[in-house]
Amino acid sequence: MKVSVVVCTYTLDMYEHFHEAADSVLAQTYDDIELVVVVDGTPEVYDRVVEDYGDREDTVIACNEENVGLLASRNRGAELASGDVVAFIDDDAVADEAWAERLVRAYEEEDAIAAGGKMTPEWVAGKPSFLPEEFYWLVGVTHRGFADGPGEVRNTFGSNISFRADVFAELGGFDVNIGGRKGDKNLQGGETELCARMREEYGRGVWYDPEAEVAHKVFEYRTEFRWLVDRAFWQGYSKRAMESFVDSGRREERTFLNQIILHSVPERLRSLIIDRSVSESERIFCIFVFTLAVGLGYLYAIIDYQ
Repeated sequence: MKVSVVVCTYTLDMYEHFHEAADSVLAQTYDDIELVVVVDGTPEVYDRVVEDYGDREDTVIACNEENVGLLASRNRGAELASGDVVAFIDDDAVADEAWAERLVRAYEEEDAIAAGGKMTPEWVAGKPSFLPEEFYWLVGVTHRGFADGPGEVRNTFGSNISFRADVFAELGGFDVNIGGRKGDKNLQGGETELCARMREEYGRGVWYDPEAEVAHKVFEYRTEFRWLVDRAFWQGYSKRAMESFVDSGRREERTFLNQIILHSVPERLRSLIIDRSVSESERIFCIFVFTLAVGLGYLYAIIDYQ
């Protein structure tokens, strides 16, 4: 089973991070790997990629004529891929060396049609003490309570997800309208929408293997409180917006909210009473603020999409 891994990049500012992401793909313990690089309309970046990887037989490199966005670039990468499985990883992430091996295991042993794994944090500027693990998803990291272990989930993060190539093609890939609908560049959730369509078409979700790990670099600006609140708002907006594309269901969101209200907050309050930790009080405060921001974003989207 051949695995094609698509990495999209577009700016020289991210090149060193892209280089590390690409090298992590090529250093997999699984042998039958193809790296597909799509440069999104930046000739200077394309030239550097060709210089560094152009002589490799296991690498395909392409450059869009203009900037078309991440989802369209990923679709192009999937079209260029020759693997039985097409996987996606961001240019600010690093795959564990056994990542592809674990994904292949899901296809061979679980008969999966899509598979993904755990996103772990790589704190570039240090871990913020106020950020609760329940909201790690704001920085692209698998959050506390996501799943109890291996099994089928609705979707994993877009930087650690893969599909059987024929399934991805049959579904028509990512919906490129998501990233630019109503001119709102903050709209997220391409993998959520695609996996919702996959559920409708095949009646199946993504097989989640927590041992298929990808580390996501969390840069300093992503640890700023104001940025996180803004991110929470637009994530709430995106959750509602996804419902205008396809019925993605709300079971995961309800489960998450119940987990917050019935388990996380009571546990943290008990811990606060015992330890009287300033950091714990900050995390409890952030849980309420981030939850409120998500809710406000969701309500704003209801009005915006009428």
